[in-house]
Amino acid sequence: MDMPDTTPTSPTGTPAESRPGNSSEHPAPPHPDAAAHPGRRATAMRLLALMGPAFVVGAWQFGPGNLTSAVQAGSRFGYSLIWVIAISTVLMIAFTDMSVRIAIVSRDSVVETVKQTLGRITGSAAGLGVFAITLMFAVGNAVGSGLGLSLVFGGSPMWWTLACTAVVASVLFARRLYGVIEKILLAVVVIMGISFVATAILSRPDWTGAAAGLLPNLPAGTGLLLVALVGTNFSINAAFYTGYASRERGLRRDQYRETTLVDTIPGIVAPGVMTALVIVAAAAVLGGSGQEGASLAQLAGVLEPIAGDTGRIIFALGFFGAAFSSMIANATAGGTLLADGLGWDNRLSSRRVRLGILGVLAFGAIVTVAAGGASPVQLIIGAQALTVVVAPLLGVLLVILANNRRLMGDLRNTWWQNAITAVGLVAILATCVRLVTTLI
Repeated sequence: MDMPDTTPTSPTGTPAESRPGNSSEHPAPPHPDAAAHPGRRATAMRLLALMGPAFVVGAWQFGPGNLTSAVQAGSRFGYSLIWVIAISTVLMIAFTDMSVRIAIVSRDSVVETVKQTLGRITGSAAGLGVFAITLMFAVGNAVGSGLGLSLVFGGSPMWWTLACTAVVASVLFARRLYGVIEKILLAVVVIMGISFVATAILSRPDWTGAAAGLLPNLPAGTGLLLVALVGTNFSINAAFYTGYASRERGLRRDQYRETTLVDTIPGIVAPGVMTALVIVAAAAVLGGSGQEGASLAQLAGVLEPIAGDTGRIIFALGFFGAAFSSMIANATAGGTLLADGLGWDNRLSSRRVRLGILGVLAFGAIVTVAAGGASPVQLIIGAQALTVVVAPLLGVLLVILANNRRLMGDLRNTWWQNAITAVGLVAILATCVRLVTTLI
């Protein structure tokens, strides 16, 4: 009878005696650099590899609609609406986390999982619902890109919008060029973000008042602005799409905890903190001076205390960068979800997906041109507000899937997660009601 091999092995299966430094006659003490640093590097690289999906969604959130509504909130209502951002961020983390867990346990896309679990009609409605929301975001992105460039170079925002739409359509089908442009635009947005942080500090805001703004208080006259703040910071469609990005990364069940700590939480908290700082800076610099129909040039004045006239250019370029990069991500999500909802091939190389992408871009450009002389800022806020219309359906579907015992196993919602998501569903339904009553 053969005796079992009891030779100790390494985690990779290599016999311990054959590894360097493991001689039984002359054991060599491990060198500190060899023993510690490679392990640290490997851990760091592993964690960096898990970062991505939530940060992409966070960057998508921090677009022109978010900036516009945040600056308007600070300039018109001071610090009193910061609590909306805080609560929206917590709810966004909860719904993004559900989408990530669903993606980990599902064999197919989120929409396809909805079809298999709740029926094809429901799954198709989810895909078409996200597509409808991306159409609203497309308007804000189109207007924002044209406004940003017109403030820097002059000329009609409408023509700049059409030019940006044509460039984005080209970039989306030239993936290498997209990577280069995305890095440049993100750098511009980072510069603007740093400027907002510096302005929030150097403008000497009333930090006691800002802290008081964390307590729920609803000033009169918030109207569509409140709906827009919720729509951009508690974006259920963005949370829904995180599942697609997570599947592309190939996240596994054993990576869930680390993914939550290095991607989901920081990826959603970062834009929330930035939005709150934008409100603080706007309240300190423009508090009480904001008008409902304020122009982008007036809003750009929020960076003047730190950079003078250059601050306006930084704001405009950052505004354009946020809008342009959001145009790319939003159109891609819209085309993908439309194809998935209709049961078509949902790969980016698919002709139908590309047609869907072009449809999203075309809608934003057409609405911008049709709006003509309407206030661009109000057009952005109105478009962002309309994104909450389909959000309750998507939120309910995520909650149902996340509580499905057969699908989720040990990753299904706990009682406290359900408590948070219940608050989220109530909040988004209340926002929809407010939208309807405001429009009527």
